[in-house]
Amino acid sequence: MRHADWTASLDVPFAVPFVHRVRFTQDVLGADADVLWEVLEPSEGRLPRVQFWVDECLAAARPDLAARLKALARSRQERLVLAGKVQVVPGGEACKNDVHILERMLKVFHAADLDRRSYVVAIGGGAVLDAVGFAAAVAHRGIRLVRLPTTTLAQADSGIGVKNSVNLFGKKNWIGTFAVPWAVINDAALLETLSARDFRCGFAEAVKVALLKSPALFDELCRAAPRIAARDPDAALPAIQASARLHLEHITRGGDPFEMLEARPLDFGHWSAHKLEAQTQFRLRHGEAVALGVAIDSVYSSLVHGLPPADAQRVLAVLADLGFTLYEPALDEVQPLFEGLEEFRQHLGGRLTLTMLAGVGQPIDVHGIDRRRMRQAIREVQSYGRLRQGRGGVRRSGAVPRQA
Repeated sequence: MRHADWTASLDVPFAVPFVHRVRFTQDVLGADADVLWEVLEPSEGRLPRVQFWVDECLAAARPDLAARLKALARSRQERLVLAGKVQVVPGGEACKNDVHILERMLKVFHAADLDRRSYVVAIGGGAVLDAVGFAAAVAHRGIRLVRLPTTTLAQADSGIGVKNSVNLFGKKNWIGTFAVPWAVINDAALLETLSARDFRCGFAEAVKVALLKSPALFDELCRAAPRIAARDPDAALPAIQASARLHLEHITRGGDPFEMLEARPLDFGHWSAHKLEAQTQFRLRHGEAVALGVAIDSVYSSLVHGLPPADAQRVLAVLADLGFTLYEPALDEVQPLFEGLEEFRQHLGGRLTLTMLAGVGQPIDVHGIDRRRMRQAIREVQSYGRLRQGRGGVRRSGAVPRQA
């Protein structure tokens, strides 16, 4: 069957309007609870149906949390309907590594009759936000997601992002979606039960985004690192908020929120970080792996791309001053790490594109690495890490040790 006017080519660019709502509070489950209720908007005159999902690490640290959430919801019965029990989900990468947990989430959504005007409120670390967010994104093609990040890492970085995912085939974030959260509430009180290890993790991402976008923030992090490591809120909270603002600006003003282009500048240092997490069976926290990845790529940038060696030294020093251990035995054998380059390329598609630094605040895109120089960079980071651990002396200043 033919028709004279049938053949045509239609290429119509269009934009979809989104609003990225981010709030900063002191105690969202207490005095600032109205901030949460205000983002749970009714639709067509119907009270919103709301379901809470809680990271089991937080639930263990705060045994009264589920009862508190139910009591808060009951106190606002004129504004919302609590849809089922408060749900608890495994914390950390465990919730992303088991697809049966994802299946359970979807079953619970279905049993509670959640729809596209309902709200899933996820309270937890970045991995829980990722997994619950992915389930919410695929149910009905999108249930409204409200994130309450409970780690510095999620508040400074991933909780602000527009990505959701779980792990598959032993690969980080292999299955996922882009979905703008309905709202994100960064709350200071939710950070209080973090261990020292988990508290420091978010500041690896703060260092990363400062290196990419803000020399002033990088300078401040270098000055404030010992106070941040000591959990001084006057140093730590402004650093988290500054990092969150820079991530938010990149997502909403950077022109590529869904990573359609070939570069992922916010993933500076992440090609090796993602591989290290999988390589260590997730013994390394994401923030710890990012600290190593940022250190390696900063030293590599000083060897190959013109980053002043003194700035690479400052990167190592600030990460160590924040409490990160820059020695990792998995790095002693680098060949498995290089396999992460192809995985990184596949995740985005197209040619390999990595972000490196010509200077602080001067990111550049590169499409390959000099493996000999990268091995040298890894050795130098390992050497620095050993020295800072006290194996042969403590090194807090001076040039980055060079090895041939």
